[in-house]
Amino acid sequence: MRSKTFKIALGGICLALAVIFMFGATFVPGIDLTLFALSSVFTVIMIIETGIGGGLLLYAGACILGLILIPGKIALIPYIFFFGYYGIVKYFIEKSKSGAVQISLKLIFFAALMCLGILLFKSVLASGIHLPEYPSAVLIIGGTLFLLVYDYILTFIINFYRRKSASLH
Repeated sequence: MRSKTFKIALGGICLALAVIFMFGATFVPGIDLTLFALSSVFTVIMIIETGIGGGLLLYAGACILGLILIPGKIALIPYIFFFGYYGIVKYFIEKSKSGAVQISLKLIFFAALMCLGILLFKSVLASGIHLPEYPSAVLIIGGTLFLLVYDYILTFIINFYRRKSASLH
């Protein structure tokens, strides 16, 4: 069992790193999704080390600090509305022992999120902006493929972290 001091220190380090990666994602074009994906790993680490409560606190803290410290607030949308809490969603979905159920739930969750995002973006954020029209189905299929790759890599990172963490004890 980890000490309370360890958990607090780990939370501070993970929070700082998550905000640093979020900050980098808002300023480095081309690798922004990669940096947001990496920033989401810290929520997962907190869940592994402290439980779901620690992951939720880290996500909330990273969102609040990001909104306070990072100048381009709109650039934080990917973290706030997906990457920051995906580790939490993954934790609950993976309580199911069936791989098919897990994948199905993740795909349904992501498709619903994509549909909501497309509708909100088109109706609220882009109402005065002319953007090239891409069929929503193409965006959802591309996003779904992204989710599958991202989830696979995140699972690999989780397993790697657990092996390395176990070998230190």
